[in-house]
Amino acid sequence: MIEMIIDSIRMSLMNYQRVVILKEKDAERYLPIWIGPAEADSIAVKLQDVTVPRPLTHDLLRNVIDTLGATVTSIVVCDLRNDTFYAKIILWANDENMEIDSRPSDAIALAVRAKVPIYTEESVLDKAGILLDKESGKPLPSGGEGRGKGKVDEEEMRRMSAFVDFIDTLNMEDLDKGK
Repeated sequence: MIEMIIDSIRMSLMNYQRVVILKEKDAERYLPIWIGPAEADSIAVKLQDVTVPRPLTHDLLRNVIDTLGATVTSIVVCDLRNDTFYAKIILWANDENMEIDSRPSDAIALAVRAKVPIYTEESVLDKAGILLDKESGKPLPSGGEGRGKGKVDEEEMRRMSAFVDFIDTLNMEDLDKGK
């Protein structure tokens, strides 16, 4: 597993979809994951330390977990199948680890509240990770060394083509600005 950090939350100006950009903690590979507007707002509210008058859904989830005596220890983006990301919330309770199936957006929103690490399986980064051209700041072309480290077969690339097209429309030149 590879530790990730939240680099940014972006919105496509073409279709107003949100994407959370995870970045390898100790490398230059990025993992863009589409998320819904409510989840994007929930992550952004916590990252920007905005106070809300009532708990948001992910605050409620954190409060329930704490009240039941469990602890969130990490989250893992564990799979990518048919353009859908999968994640697990790792809890410690009753002297054992428990894995809870989750959407990545909900898991990430919980992770920022619990201040726990975010991990991604290497296989997910191999399929959907991107590298940026150092000169232009644009994503490197798919299929070569630019997307992940592993080989992705032609069928997988065909299924992911809409995802790749979306990522290629993002302006990622200012990913590290404003930190």
